[in-house]
Amino acid sequence: MKRTSRISIFVLLLTILTHQLAQGQGYEPPRIVNGKPDLQGTWSNASITTLERNVRYTGSTLSDDEVIRATDVHPQNVRLATDDNMVAGQLPDGTDLGRGRGYNAFWIDPGTKFGNINGEHRTAWIVDPGDGRIPYNEAGRARKAALREKNSSFDGPETRPLAERCISTGLRTGPPMINGLYNNNYEFVQTEDYIVLRTEMISHARIIPINSEHKMAALAPMFGESVAHWDGDTLVVETTNFSPMQEEAAISLTSSGQVVERFTRVSEEQIVYEFTVDDPEYYSQPWHGELSFLSTPSKVYEFACHEGNYAMSGILAGARRAEHDQQQSEQ
Repeated sequence: MKRTSRISIFVLLLTILTHQLAQGQGYEPPRIVNGKPDLQGTWSNASITTLERNVRYTGSTLSDDEVIRATDVHPQNVRLATDDNMVAGQLPDGTDLGRGRGYNAFWIDPGTKFGNINGEHRTAWIVDPGDGRIPYNEAGRARKAALREKNSSFDGPETRPLAERCISTGLRTGPPMINGLYNNNYEFVQTEDYIVLRTEMISHARIIPINSEHKMAALAPMFGESVAHWDGDTLVVETTNFSPMQEEAAISLTSSGQVVERFTRVSEEQIVYEFTVDDPEYYSQPWHGELSFLSTPSKVYEFACHEGNYAMSGILAGARRAEHDQQQSEQ
């Protein structure tokens, strides 16, 4: 069986219950001129739920009582309340600068609540495998180790991590699109023939044709080539033909890897977002997750990546100086 067929069946079996529950709510989404659900707006996936399950949790969900306690003691919330003895949101007074704290509580915006899907408080977005962890195979673990070794070199800009080069930072740009420390806002713009998913992180816009075919294998763009189609009231986005640099992203994918995303608007305030990642070069099985995009009055702001704009020349110049000093000491 072809892998594209295998992943399609896998996604169908895993998501059918979610769709039935969403439809059972009786919600009728707003629609654009061709009758398809209107997904437009500004959305946020900010949350203290993470892609993988932290070892502090034993299960995939928390009860109503457990979630109160877990929220109060969550490291991100404790940090926001106590970091540098400042109050989150208040202007820093500069006393943190001497300690090299460029990312104190004032600068981060990870969210303060656990994600809720179908009434369940989730400890991780990954739901399959059941342990909530990315299922790397042996080859995948070896490839990740080799990439970490490569990114520890200062030979040139190509050896530095993608975030340092302002190409890709964390998980927000996707696919799949996962929350992080800050810049968790997204703007969706939709027509009959296209949907644009604009991410605040890296200021990237995924321009996705609807009812088209993949045709960019020879180009292999960064973040892959995405095409979409409607499955009832769910928008399905299929992405493949990834750039070789995608292996260095937080979620590694080779050129033949595939990500399937499903967007289902279940209320005025929520889009349920499901994703399945399949790449036998890295993973022992296709793995599946789901999270919420929540409507937000906030705006998507321009992202300025000063690491690449200003720091790269200093990083490399410092490495050359260190090499020079080492050579001088050996003479």
